[in-house]
Formats: sequence, structure tokens, C-alpha cells
Amino acid sequence: MGRLATVKATSYVDRPQASGYNIYESALMPPTPGHTVFVVDDDEAVRKAVSRLLRSAGIAAAVFASPREFLAQYNPATPGCLVLDMAMPDFDGLQLQTALNEKGCILPIIFLTGHGDVSKSVQAMKQGAFDFLSKPAKDKDLLTAVRAAIERDTVARREQAKLSEIRARLDTLTPREREVLEHVVSGKLNKQIAGDLGITQATVKMHRAHVMAKMKVQSVAELARLTERCGTN
Repeated sequence: MGRLATVKATSYVDRPQASGYNIYESALMPPTPGHTVFVVDDDEAVRKAVSRLLRSAGIAAAVFASPREFLAQYNPATPGCLVLDMAMPDFDGLQLQTALNEKGCILPIIFLTGHGDVSKSVQAMKQGAFDFLSKPAKDKDLLTAVRAAIERDTVARREQAKLSEIRARLDTLTPREREVLEHVVSGKLNKQIAGDLGITQATVKMHRAHVMAKMKVQSVAELARLTERCGTN
């Protein structure tokens, strides 16, 4: 491919095939496991070139002709990254980035930019863009950026899964156990907690034991780390 060519078509999915041929399908999310690179560009030549490059590297790609087309079909649970053209009519790449941020999407975005997109690039960077490549992008640069973005996404999703697990444990606590937890991680002794909550020390010890068991921790320090990680203290 050398450098990405610059020439509108409906979106398609391009995946590696055992036969070595490309198969262009409807733009439903690819059923194959693993990461997917989502390519959003209104230039058909660029879409096909990027898709073929990714396929040659064994990376699944889902390709879209517009941000709205992408938003209509994207499943946030699908890991990967987004290769996004900055300048598109009606709904541009920066607007798509803003829309994804508002949805709490963690998908890393690699922008493909032209020489006149400096101010927009600065704005995109402030909004958390992962990387920028000037058009026409070199194959090596794009693949390097994509692999780094996929690694970032893997780490972020792993952290997100851990946080979800911690929150799920917190959700098993009763209102009283949550009160005891908050007092415990603030460093208060059982006697102080009993006085604050108007219960006996024995009751505090019982609730404290339940909290430790449900949160699957062995020490107050570990409990404090988990709650701090979730921003609950």
C-alpha cells in the first residue's frame, strides 16, 4: 500500500480469510473474537486501503463511510481502536470523538489529519485522542499506532473490568455495612464507630467481618485501596 491513497460507499467488514481472499460483508460488527479496528472515513479508497493493510497484518477491521453510520452500529463492548478521518462533511471526526466521550467510551482514537487540521488536532488531543497521523499515512506508522492503541485498549478494559468487580462487591453490602465500611477506611476504631452509629462494639465487629468477607480482603489497608480505587472514600 505504501502510503494511504486518497479517491463513497457503504461500509463493509474486511477480515483475514483462510483462502487469502478479502470478503466484503455488511457492516455488522465482526463475529470474530479479539480486537477490531474501526475505520471511519468518507473516502472509499482510504477505507479499502486501510482495511487491506490491517488484514495483511492479521487484524480484523470494520469500515464505515460516516460517523453516523459507525454510531448506529458500534457496540462499546467490542475491544479495539478507531482510525478516524478528521475532516468529513456534516459530521466530522472531532464531533464523533465528542459524542463518544459523552457516552463514556474508552475506545482509543487515531486521527488521520490533513495539513490544515492543526487547530482541530489540538482540540482532539485535549479531548483524549490517542495519536495523529498526517495523510497520506505510511503503512508502518499506521500499524505501529494501531498496535499501540490496541494495547492501550486492552489495559483500559482490564482496569474497567476490575473496577466493575469491586463495584459489584460493594453492591452486596447492606446499608449498615456500607456505613461501617466508610468508618473503617477512615481509620476509626470499633469503639469510635459504635459511638458514631449508636450500636455496640460487638455489632460493629460483626458488620466489619461481613464487609471484609464480601469485599474479599484480609486487611483494612487492602479494603481502603479498593474503595479508593472506586472513588468511594
